[in-house]
Amino acid sequence: MVDGIKRGPHPELGAERHVEGRKIDDPSRLRRPVRARPLSATRLRGYLWQALALALVLALLAFLARNAALNMARLNINTGFGFLARPAGFAIAQHFISYDEASTYFAAFLVALLNTVVIAAVAIACATILGFVIGAARLSSNRLVAFTAGVYVDVIRNVPLLLQLFYWYFAVLRPLPGPRQSLDLFHLHVAFLNARGLFLPAPAFAPGSGAVLITLLAALAMAAALWRSLRRREREGRAPRMERGALALLPLIPLGVAAAEGWPLGWEVPVLAGFNFRGGIVLNPEFVAMAVALSLYGAAYIAEIVRAGIAAVPAGQAEAAHALGMGRFLVARKVVVPQALRIILPPLAGQYILLTKNTTLAAAIAYPDLMLIFGGTVLNQTGQPLEVMIITIGTYLGLSFAISAAMNAANRRWRRMGALAP
Repeated sequence: MVDGIKRGPHPELGAERHVEGRKIDDPSRLRRPVRARPLSATRLRGYLWQALALALVLALLAFLARNAALNMARLNINTGFGFLARPAGFAIAQHFISYDEASTYFAAFLVALLNTVVIAAVAIACATILGFVIGAARLSSNRLVAFTAGVYVDVIRNVPLLLQLFYWYFAVLRPLPGPRQSLDLFHLHVAFLNARGLFLPAPAFAPGSGAVLITLLAALAMAAALWRSLRRREREGRAPRMERGALALLPLIPLGVAAAEGWPLGWEVPVLAGFNFRGGIVLNPEFVAMAVALSLYGAAYIAEIVRAGIAAVPAGQAEAAHALGMGRFLVARKVVVPQALRIILPPLAGQYILLTKNTTLAAAIAYPDLMLIFGGTVLNQTGQPLEVMIITIGTYLGLSFAISAAMNAANRRWRRMGALAP
């Protein structure tokens, strides 16, 4: 008996404990509250050294900023961000929003930013899909499939991305025939590839399309809410008949509104007229080369991430599922992949950020991205390198932080849903 506490022979093995004759099954109730440690001399010295290092860094930054300001004043270089309101005076070949030579530098920044975001989003989406397929193929029981996937990963990862970009642009896309001899993709007469770019159908909006789009967005929001309710009721063991019926009827709402408005939504298909195509949307060869090179390069790394994540799932999990009579596809969808995502998501975020930063190589083939337009043309015309570099660096930092925050939120949500095994 020590301090009124009687311990069993093996307290570390969970033996029972008694306090004043009462049995306590939970040993954690005996723990004393953790008190804050007093500020020792060692910890105080550590804080002082950290404060001194921070002060030195701030002093160095202040010195560099003052030195740059004095030099720019001596050379009579204008400072400030007022140049963003001046007309740019140059054209941009690829732009997804309205832009011409009379537009301002700020409009040029928006065009370059959108070009970068679009090419990064396309590359991330394509690389993710292709990477998951190749990563699963590397674990295939078919030796030929696994060997082919392994060769793809080894070759793509060991060839520099810039060299791959040059290959797709100069060796594949530039020698393509002209518009009259265009390649009809999928033989559907809606998508064409030639030396001038990739021509795709574009959505056409007639009067009344706004109501259809609003109804469609509302239906999607309702579908998401019903899907969450459906999943919650299934976890609780209740039959979600009402939610299933509502989900089946939701598509009828936007279809009914579209029929009432005379079907205002449609597609504008590119048509050969003279020496070039008219209608639709055109993606220049630089965009296509960047999308293909980034997608294939990123897929090789994502494939290894997926392979490692799937291989890390204990084999007993799949064997137990097979013993319960589940098929191979159901085992992969319900057992293996949900647990593998716990390992896949964190490194996948880093790969997405790396793909976004690799878009800066687009300047090598004159694709008008943020680095080429704002970090090149605008810098040379305005003669304000400090402000231009601050905007460019800050934008890339913002894109990286946004991707990191989105992937962290997805990872936390996935764990909170309880879909992963502990």
